[in-house]
Amino acid sequence: MKRRDMLRTARKPAVEGEPHAVDRHVGRQIATVRVQSDVSQGQLARAIGISFQQLQKYENARNRVSASMLYEIATSLGVPVSRFFEGLPGNDSSRDQAQPLPVDERLEFIASAEGRRLIEGLMNLPQRVRGRVSSLIAMLGEELALADKKGEGEAAGEAAPVDRRAF
Repeated sequence: MKRRDMLRTARKPAVEGEPHAVDRHVGRQIATVRVQSDVSQGQLARAIGISFQQLQKYENARNRVSASMLYEIATSLGVPVSRFFEGLPGNDSSRDQAQPLPVDERLEFIASAEGRRLIEGLMNLPQRVRGRVSSLIAMLGEELALADKKGEGEAAGEAAPVDRRAF
């Protein structure tokens, strides 16, 4: 490896003030591991001694995570610190073949302000109503997927019957 290649750093964000791509990746990985571990932002924040708002900022890459904090997060979630860097180009032995992990749109939505508002609103509903809202959303998604398969012209015509027993 040439000396100048060893000193090469990642590109700076295109717009000053935007989070660095690595910070975004690490934040998404923290959110991914946390959700996979079935741990809420509040639970993880309490375990590592920060506010849940600060954890949100880490997950959204609005604030950078220090090495010591990343260690605390990894320890709390029971994963090695390296887990948060998996998928970054140049982070493994096959440097030229490494591709970033695909972004899980669900996690990005959950971490967004809109997603947090939706979840907070759902949590304020009684359990039975939440189940019904969840069924409704699932059915809407199925209807939209079916409409996409049929094509725009046919979808605009007659709607598929809805099983009202689910409500």
